[in-house]
Amino acid sequence: MSLLVVGTVAFDAIETPFGKTDKIIGGAATYASLSASYFTKNINLVGVVGDDFPQAMIKEFNNHGIKTEGLQIKQGEKSFFWSGKYHTDMNTRDTLDTQLNVLASFDPIIPDSYQDCEFLMLGNLMPKIQMQVMQRMKKRPKLIVMDTMNFWMEIAMEDLMENIKMVDVLTVNDAEARQLTNEYSLVKAAKKILSWGPKYLVIKKGEHGALLFHNNQVFFAPALPLEEVFDPTGAGDTFAGGFIGYLAHARDISFDSMKRGIIYGSAMASFCVEKFGTERIIGLTQEEVEERVQEFIDLVQFDITLV
Repeated sequence: MSLLVVGTVAFDAIETPFGKTDKIIGGAATYASLSASYFTKNINLVGVVGDDFPQAMIKEFNNHGIKTEGLQIKQGEKSFFWSGKYHTDMNTRDTLDTQLNVLASFDPIIPDSYQDCEFLMLGNLMPKIQMQVMQRMKKRPKLIVMDTMNFWMEIAMEDLMENIKMVDVLTVNDAEARQLTNEYSLVKAAKKILSWGPKYLVIKKGEHGALLFHNNQVFFAPALPLEEVFDPTGAGDTFAGGFIGYLAHARDISFDSMKRGIIYGSAMASFCVEKFGTERIIGLTQEEVEERVQEFIDLVQFDITLV
């Protein structure tokens, strides 16, 4: 099953308590598409970069089975750039610099060769751009997953709400779920969000795992306890890519399949945080992925006798 990933392809500069980087490859679509590539090889990327974006990375996309016909390269312009510094707890960060550059005028063009995609991942972007993508699909995909963030809730809430009505799966973190609904209880927040239209809701809780909601069903997947976490940038996008990549591979969008997708997504996110940027999720072997998924299974599997 073909998968369309739309989002940012960018440069990041990151500082954590464990070190700092110069300009490295980042972006929501970068992380999501690379992660998904371990489960399906029919991935179509839509994004925009400047002519400063390295051809070697475009080749890396192609090596991962990611088609880049929809990656616009704007001559004479610069790629989107973000710089941030993480605090000691690695859950909070300060944005040091944001340069929209080519993203400021991004017009998402969906090539004809992408139009048969049955799975659509809308990475974190301006809600109007996400809406344009959905409107430009000649046939509605079998499953639409959308990620968003608190920034859009603050400046584009009306547009965001229109998008939420149209998607099948919404992914947000716990703080964003609370901000979106004005509910502290994540169960209450989930019920409210699901009443707006999505069939499924994924609430990401970082080092505390992820929750999946559907009707009155709830599934929780823990995060893998890691000895070292170098860089959480892109972990949520990597999670989303693993999640939808598995679903595209399985050709099954039932609640049980979504639960397995949560585990695969969590496994991919656990790789992402072990190195800076995309370093860890490029060149993984299938054996490494399978071993990491087994670690998650071992983490939650137990026998119990009720007395």
